[in-house]
Amino acid sequence: MARWCYRHRLVVLLLWVGALFGVGFSASTAGTDYANVFSLPDTDSKTAYDLMQKAFPNTSGDTDTVVWKVTDGSVRDQAVRSRVQPALDSIAKLKGVGAVAGPYEGARGAAQISQDGKIAYAQITFVQRANEIPKDVVQKVVDTAQDAERGGLQVELGGQAIQRVQEPPQGLSEMVGIIAAAVVLFLAFGSFFAMTLPIAIAVFGVGMGLFSTQLLSHTTNIPDIAPLLASLIGLGVGIDYALFIVTRHRRGILRGMDPEESAVTALNTSGRAVLFAGGTVCIALAGMLVTRLRFLDGVVIGTSLTVVLSVLAATTLLPALLGFLGPRVLSRRQRRRLAVEGPEPEKASGLAARWSVNVEKRPRRVAALAVVVMAVLAVPVLSLRLGATDQGNDDASTTTRKAYDLLAEGFGPGFNGPLQVVSAGGDTAKLVQGIEATSGVARVAALPPAQGVTVIQVVPTTSPQSKETDDLIDTLRDQVIPKAGTEAHVGGVTAVSKDFASVTGDRLPLFIATIIGLGFLLLLVAFRSLVVPLTAALMNLIAAAASFGVLVAVFQWGWGLDLLGLGKEGPINAFLPVIMLSLLFGLSMDYQVFLVSRMHEEWVHTRDNARAVRVGLAETSRVINSAALIMVCVFLAFVLSGDSGAAMAGVGLAAAVALDAFILRTALVPAAMHLLGDSNWWLPAWLEKRLPHLAVEPSEEAAPEPAEPIGPATAIHGFVRAADGDPVEDASVTLMSKGGRQLDRVTSLADGSYIVSVPAPGSYLLAVTSASYGSRARHVVVAEGPLVYDVELTGDEVDAVN
Repeated sequence: MARWCYRHRLVVLLLWVGALFGVGFSASTAGTDYANVFSLPDTDSKTAYDLMQKAFPNTSGDTDTVVWKVTDGSVRDQAVRSRVQPALDSIAKLKGVGAVAGPYEGARGAAQISQDGKIAYAQITFVQRANEIPKDVVQKVVDTAQDAERGGLQVELGGQAIQRVQEPPQGLSEMVGIIAAAVVLFLAFGSFFAMTLPIAIAVFGVGMGLFSTQLLSHTTNIPDIAPLLASLIGLGVGIDYALFIVTRHRRGILRGMDPEESAVTALNTSGRAVLFAGGTVCIALAGMLVTRLRFLDGVVIGTSLTVVLSVLAATTLLPALLGFLGPRVLSRRQRRRLAVEGPEPEKASGLAARWSVNVEKRPRRVAALAVVVMAVLAVPVLSLRLGATDQGNDDASTTTRKAYDLLAEGFGPGFNGPLQVVSAGGDTAKLVQGIEATSGVARVAALPPAQGVTVIQVVPTTSPQSKETDDLIDTLRDQVIPKAGTEAHVGGVTAVSKDFASVTGDRLPLFIATIIGLGFLLLLVAFRSLVVPLTAALMNLIAAAASFGVLVAVFQWGWGLDLLGLGKEGPINAFLPVIMLSLLFGLSMDYQVFLVSRMHEEWVHTRDNARAVRVGLAETSRVINSAALIMVCVFLAFVLSGDSGAAMAGVGLAAAVALDAFILRTALVPAAMHLLGDSNWWLPAWLEKRLPHLAVEPSEEAAPEPAEPIGPATAIHGFVRAADGDPVEDASVTLMSKGGRQLDRVTSLADGSYIVSVPAPGSYLLAVTSASYGSRARHVVVAEGPLVYDVELTGDEVDAVN
């Protein structure tokens, strides 16, 4: 497939461009129909909602609030009224506004003025839901209301529709993330053309994913946060997957391969790992379905579709683009050096190689330090409290946050999250008396009954996000309502948030067990080992605990919120653990696959665990850390999205990826694998026979057929010596085919001499390993006769066997 895409690159590019523009045009024509559907069957708040829908069916439009405060005098003063009332009348006449209920209209309006007369509010009811109202309509409402401001009169607005118009421009966070990723890629590659490849793949994958999700919103319920999360994960994996393939391709060209063969080899090695890694991300995302929370179904659809399209772009469009670039995927300096000095040997050097050697020498110390760091970061997770963010968590400079604070100041902290006790029978008067006598209740008001249903508005004395409000809901449900002997249910936004958090918490263990179990099975089949998937599962749990610890410290305790401009501290969004764990487990599996597949390849060839872990870490740690740095930049950019849920997910995932790549995969995993030794690759014989074979790595080269020999059998012989010329005894000398299949293996004698048999003339790989002097691997070309080849081991070099 890679070769076909490379050779028919213009056709592939035109197909992708045509598909992107076609889907984009269709999505733009159809528009969006995102819907936030919270379905919590068998919960008290859902029963209350159903009763209210039956009694009051015409309350579907979004209701927002205009709040004003005077510094001197009262909001009842004629000077204030003469400025505010005309503004409210103008708003009522705007297209899309259904009704405006102000404080200057009768006895009911008088309740919309605070006791000290300093603060008042009016309710604006739109004819559509918040996500359906055109932004220009909402902006006219904001401008009309705020035009009434003057010295001593402050006017603010709150509500979901108002919140939409104060968000930053759509695509800002994505653009910032792409720019940050481009900087990292340019520093990593040193080539403008190579830098653009992963960016282009991510743009095509995310663009197709978002347009497709927009079209699907007309056929199924997809929440409005789904596109944000889809672009967040799509940009991360799209850039990372292309980065892995381009890195392998560049390495092949530097080693002297033809660009086409290098691209085919890169897709047949790293491309396979990309397919496998993308599949694990989709499986982890699909794990959200076991929670049976309908709100998350649309998130699964949007994010999984974007990941699939990103993988498809990386495995089809990328080889086509590599065909257009040819050797220009290298920097000018690399191309000049290749022309002058010829192909460079395959060698892992520099910081990655030195770190790999240090981990091998001190595995206990490295492992202990990594565990301590992760444990300290995980401590705050013990204080985790799930709930829902509201406009009280917005940045202090926003009008929604100011309106929220003014309402809390004038009418009490519980006013922003009133409870609705919905009664369908029994003595309502007795129930009202019982609620009024309950500790934690500020005000109670029973609305006129409709169709046998009475709604009792209950304003708590505490804020919607406080634990005391949660306790009040439990008290009403467990004590007050049963004591009154009525059939009643507690609803409202605050009660729904509490029930959603409870349901999510109850189903979280099943969800975690599902995605860990699926990940374990995939790695078990891929690497034919029991210990590797067990280690990966444990590392995923450690990464999850530490990342949620960071999340609690930042968003629940408020550490650094002002610095990040993320508003006020509060509980962690109830849906975030499920979404974050899905993404985290999927991305962690990516890094585990890329790291361990290289180690497994080395283990299969040499059966030397220490060398396998050392070489695998030395060769992959740099690209894994670069990929993680790109993801951290992309995720942190979503702090600018204006959506508190996306900002929370961005910070949490950035912390998770950073900890996973820089501490777990770079330090703890290799240190643990050194300590476990050969048991890393243990698999019972009975299980080996029953497991299916999954080719994460390409199939091995077949040995030359004896019936058609290329030439007469021959040999390679020589001496293994140290840098000072001393012979190296008991060094392991392995001869391998270009595909990595072991052909012969011997041990050097006391004088350092060795001899390995060669089946026929050709190109081979000779790997020499010594516990005391390190390792070296070189490509050798054998002609008609025996080849004399001496090997010098320097002691501080780690070579990668490909």
